[in-house]
Amino acid sequence: MNGALRIIISGGGTGGHIFPAISIANAIRTKLPDTQILFVGAEGRMEMKRVPAAGYPIKGLPICGFDRKNMLRNIGVLFKVMKSRQMARRIIRDFQPMAAVGVGGYASGPTLNVAEGMGIPTLIQEQNSYAGVTNKLLAQKADRICVAYDGMERFFPKEKIIMTGNPVRQSLVDDCPPREEAVRSFGLVPGKRTVLIVGGSLGARTLNECILGNLPLINQQSEVQFIWQTGGYYKAEIDAEFHNREQPDNLFVTDFIADMGTAYAAADMVISRAGAGSISELCLLGKPSILVPSPNVAEDHQTKNALALVQKDAALYVADADARRTLLPMAINTVTDAERLESLSRHIKQLARPNAADDIADEVIALARQYQEQSQR
Repeated sequence: MNGALRIIISGGGTGGHIFPAISIANAIRTKLPDTQILFVGAEGRMEMKRVPAAGYPIKGLPICGFDRKNMLRNIGVLFKVMKSRQMARRIIRDFQPMAAVGVGGYASGPTLNVAEGMGIPTLIQEQNSYAGVTNKLLAQKADRICVAYDGMERFFPKEKIIMTGNPVRQSLVDDCPPREEAVRSFGLVPGKRTVLIVGGSLGARTLNECILGNLPLINQQSEVQFIWQTGGYYKAEIDAEFHNREQPDNLFVTDFIADMGTAYAAADMVISRAGAGSISELCLLGKPSILVPSPNVAEDHQTKNALALVQKDAALYVADADARRTLLPMAINTVTDAERLESLSRHIKQLARPNAADDIADEVIALARQYQEQSQR
């Protein structure tokens, strides 16, 4: 094969889009180290920092999402879309990719749409059980569509779908400390059941209110303890609460957990939002979970993600509106029921796709090589 492959990866906006994109890039580089990879993101979004930190170049487009509440603001958005398409065309013409990958998020729309129009083969990766608007539009001309849930032919042409799962951090498995050591690192007792509560950076408000509203119940637990990540946005508010109230000894509180592998290793049960990335990690680790979908996401896709697991008895589900009343009692009842924990763990682990990044990378490489061969004829 003559010459290194050149591949564009586009998308971002949230960690749930950026992390899979970087994982796919890393898997391609592991297989073919001389591959040239260029990311295309949205100006001002977190990918513009995260991607260079991972060692890859990135170009930014002035793209943003449509405002569904104030339609007049979308006049400006349309101009940004047109400018982004022009810039994407220039980027593709200069870089001359042999394949383009879209992981969802604002930038993947104009980038892949222009690539498709220029005859570049495209692959889209849909992380959720309910397809996003951008991916549904791109799917008609995409060559491959990698998905993580059954039943995605509701949204995409069946013949293009490949079940790969979502890429996850392999370090969560490879670098996991023993449970006892992990529990002690949080200042807790290894002999007790441990519940981990993670709500993300901005999406933690409801979960935080659940904890603060149930401090007496937490204090009453002699055999259950809690690791609570509040999110940095709420740190000052939580600190002020505990200035006036006593923090239970069986409750470890932090605004951010840098080493999630250790936190997962310590946990007998996890309470989490239902983002695609979080669910994929829970599947890989076989962690019994209660999912509380965020109500503030497009098309309510987190509820659909959660229910896809509930239908297979692979997780429990509490609606955001009910969480303040029912979440903590459910968690305590479940984490002290060894048989229920074992059943949830067994079923969620059956949904794991540990080789997702490698499988997607193989598809991208196959598309790029096919294009390269055709171009050399």
